[in-house]
Amino acid sequence: MERLAAATAPVLLEGESGTGKDLVAHLLHYRGPRRDAPFIKVHCPSIPEELVESELFGHEKGAFTDARQPKA
Repeated sequence: MERLAAATAPVLLEGESGTGKDLVAHLLHYRGPRRDAPFIKVHCPSIPEELVESELFGHEKGAFTDARQPKA
């Protein structure tokens, strides 16, 4: 975990509910190079499949029908 926390690569945590993914995510963030940046928690199952890319990476105005303004 300490070696992984020091890395700058993205990490995807998967597992059943109650296995400690949240705890591991906090450890990786607060012991890693991004410790001074905000920790942003995303509950992916609550995002509709067709909006995941836009919600996680943003979009430009006009990218799709309801994209009326850019989103970072």
